[in-house]
Amino acid sequence: MGKTLFDKIWDAHSVNVIDGGPTQLYIDRHYCHEVTSPQAFEGLRRRGLKVFRPERTFCSPDHNIPTQNQDKPIADPVSRNQVETLTANANEFGVTLYGLGHPKNGIIHVIGPENGLTLPGYTIVCGDSHTSTHGAFGAVAFGIGTSEVEMVLASQCILQPKPKTMRINVNGKLRQGVTAKDIALYIIAKMTTGGATGYFVEYAGEAIRSLSMEERMTVCNLSIEMGARGGMIAPDETTFEYCRGREFAPKDTAWDKAVEEWKKLYSDDDAHFDAEVNFDAADIEPRITFGTNPGMGIGISEAIPAPDESDEAGALSYRKSLEYMGFEVGQTLEGVPVDYVFLGSCTNGRIEDFRAFASLVKGKKKAPGITAWLVPGSWMVDSQIKAEGLDKVLSEAGFELRQPGCSACLAMNEDKVPAGKLAVSTSNRNFEGRQGPGSRTILAGPLVAAATAVTGVLTDPRKLMNEK
Repeated sequence: MGKTLFDKIWDAHSVNVIDGGPTQLYIDRHYCHEVTSPQAFEGLRRRGLKVFRPERTFCSPDHNIPTQNQDKPIADPVSRNQVETLTANANEFGVTLYGLGHPKNGIIHVIGPENGLTLPGYTIVCGDSHTSTHGAFGAVAFGIGTSEVEMVLASQCILQPKPKTMRINVNGKLRQGVTAKDIALYIIAKMTTGGATGYFVEYAGEAIRSLSMEERMTVCNLSIEMGARGGMIAPDETTFEYCRGREFAPKDTAWDKAVEEWKKLYSDDDAHFDAEVNFDAADIEPRITFGTNPGMGIGISEAIPAPDESDEAGALSYRKSLEYMGFEVGQTLEGVPVDYVFLGSCTNGRIEDFRAFASLVKGKKKAPGITAWLVPGSWMVDSQIKAEGLDKVLSEAGFELRQPGCSACLAMNEDKVPAGKLAVSTSNRNFEGRQGPGSRTILAGPLVAAATAVTGVLTDPRKLMNEK
């Protein structure tokens, strides 16, 4: 019997399999940020250990950093301490750091791919759940806990139970105005937030193959939101062209050899998946969430559905979520006034997201009641925005760019949505208080965010697209 893509990579990196227990898995690339690494480095220090293979670890502060005035000391003492601690640990243990002010600084899941650090066939870990982003390259990438961060620093290996495999096929062609974010939110709503628990997901099908690398990263980024251990897409010419020429990608004859190996990274025709699910791309329209988890989502033209009353506890939680958001069963959300719009995060903070946003706001003006935070995922994205003149398009429409960082994805920096305010966010989670205590979050893609930013109300982007 053939192997799945996941099995090929996992098995090639298995150092040892404990009988009846986990696999000792070798890790090719280890990413660190300031939030989940301090205790891990301190653990090494207590045990008198060095980082085993420092050349395989790359660090970048992103969660706690401000997105304005980065040339000044960080005002919040907790954030400043975390960022300074990462700097000290990287220097002491000899690992690469792209610190605040470095031209390669940015969100760790953005800078890894854009610098060629993320490559097909790799095993990749980080103390961050959205490490699944890197699976877009045909890599086995997943988030780990702080004790596991220490394990990888000390040994370049990790103990992991082998997940089951699932293939999700999205068949057919995408409709107008439908982005990768909409695909992901649609899948999560259908699968529920626990529907892929225990599985590593491979995405396939015509709609997935049609996506750019940045769009594939968005889909894989959100795998964790349906409970999956990770998500991945088999590499192809789109992948190879994205990687070609990037700083840490192979060069010259090493490149040719690498591509030949990468071309073997696919699921065999007779490979067995523990589960397989099919969706039709024609059923997907621009999506929004209405509740307090990413699975509570609808098409923008749809009404909020009633809860499943057969699940008493679930129905109670559902109604509580609607009460928090200020919405009702049967309500359509198009036209609802919005206070904040956030474009950014490791989900939608790449250059293509800014191109999409700019394409819709060009020639228009930001609505007066909207506070908009447009935050590039890295300084490289910031440079691309300016090189393409997108900053001028945005400025003419009344928008300002902030400096790179995780920003309003989570309330760990200064970019907090005030209590009671409603935000349309291109980030990945809409939990209660995720963007600030008492804040309310609607997850959406960059086109919905752009349409909302210029109208001041939740808006179907296709209506603006069809005006042109």
